[in-house]
Amino acid sequence: MIELFSQPETWIALLTLTALELVLGIDNIIFISILVDKLPSQRRELARRIGLGLAMFMRIGMLLLLAWIVGLTEPLFSVLDQRVTGRDMILIGGGLFLLWKSVHEIHNSLEGDEPDPGSGSAGSAARATFGGVIVQIGIIDIVFSLDSVITAVGLADQVPVMVLAIVISVAVMMFAARPIGEFVDRHPTIKMLALAFLVLVGVTLIAE
Repeated sequence: MIELFSQPETWIALLTLTALELVLGIDNIIFISILVDKLPSQRRELARRIGLGLAMFMRIGMLLLLAWIVGLTEPLFSVLDQRVTGRDMILIGGGLFLLWKSVHEIHNSLEGDEPDPGSGSAGSAARATFGGVIVQIGIIDIVFSLDSVITAVGLADQVPVMVLAIVISVAVMMFAARPIGEFVDRHPTIKMLALAFLVLVGVTLIAE
């Protein structure tokens, strides 16, 4: 391990992968920020940390299953002479989910009805919302993690370097997630632009 990190090529690969993970993680941060905005303020930070923690563990887990990741790029069947792989199916499913969720959030922001304070138990509603938010974050983490790991595998062949890059990038994202979330929460226009960006990401995932 010491010999590995004594080589300049290792540090170049680490910096490149860390920067790549941060760039690919921007849409993840935006998605998490918009989702946790629906939670009570005292639960938001916990949801952010759980969401980014899930992203980190999923990416590391996928790295440890490199054979499975490589297998996802093998064609499963063809549609109109277009080969479809396991990766394609996951990206299409994730893109559709992201499209649905983003459009749903835009609709609620512009035309949604205000919740009735007198209906139901506030505590149980908060618990259900917290669980739902974590599940949705987990779903989209799988999609973002898959693309991120496949890209990382193409750039480096040392698993320790890739794992360290993921840990560093998630640590930076945890530090930045709260300011970004609060900024988006304070500016409705930025939130609409962020949702529009997520719609674009969803379309890109499907087109890809």
